[in-house]
Amino acid sequence: MTMSFAIFFAGIFVATFAIAGLFFLKFWKASRDPFFLHFVIFCWMICLERITAVVLEITQQSLSANSETLIWVYVIRLLAFAVILSAILKKNGYFGR
Repeated sequence: MTMSFAIFFAGIFVATFAIAGLFFLKFWKASRDPFFLHFVIFCWMICLERITAVVLEITQQSLSANSETLIWVYVIRLLAFAVILSAILKKNGYFGR
């Protein structure tokens, strides 16, 4: 079984964002600032998005599934960036505290 570069780099991407999420979790535990908690959620959602993309890529190769299943990758990514946007807007006072 050969491993493509895309899957290899997706693994590096997942590991990097998972570690970044752990760092933000450490900062959140120290300060209890919800801004850091939003970044934890963002990092781990991006990890989930990459894992989902790789799993769908592997299953599409073996099952020849259609591209409609890839919508979940984009939905997870959209939700992750919505979390970051809400964190920034809340930190700048656009939402109630």
